[in-house]
Amino acid sequence: MTRAIARWGCFLPDLTRLASGSSTTNLPASISMIGVLNARRALLEIMTMRAFELDPRLAADTVAVGRLGLCELRLMNDRRWPWVILVPQRPDITEFHDLTPLDQTMLTFEMGLVAKALKASTGAGKINIGTLGNVVPMFHLHIVARSAGDPNWPGPVWGFGARQAYADEDAERFGEQIRQAVLPA
Repeated sequence: MTRAIARWGCFLPDLTRLASGSSTTNLPASISMIGVLNARRALLEIMTMRAFELDPRLAADTVAVGRLGLCELRLMNDRRWPWVILVPQRPDITEFHDLTPLDQTMLTFEMGLVAKALKASTGAGKINIGTLGNVVPMFHLHIVARSAGDPNWPGPVWGFGARQAYADEDAERFGEQIRQAVLPA
């Protein structure tokens, strides 16, 4: 899906016209040169793509916060640390380098946006960013706000103690706070 959309997605209406044999007079020269056969191949590639599905473990351990351009922003359901994850909405991606260069750039932009918003909204002394993927192979990026004195400071958050889930209303409140910091109206 990633490569097909990155390669052909912006031209989808034009490709549809080409594949159907409609007039190409209004198409840009670069699209007209693709030709009907290439347009049909591109449409077939797009139509047969697998849809993105969130890994069930990520769904179980997190709460949806919002959708950015590339990523779904999710709150890790552990109230010990202000902790969010970004999940690129691309199927079959397990590593950063599996993303297209455009998606890598977009992920980097969204990571910076979310990290800055998380630090500002929590007053954290440090933001930790990591992509482990040893337990959940679906590519996702952790952004954790850390402060001196938090559980296991200055050690890592992974594998420390037992998760302490948010009460539903607290998760919704914090999720809304992060959503407003990242996507102000």
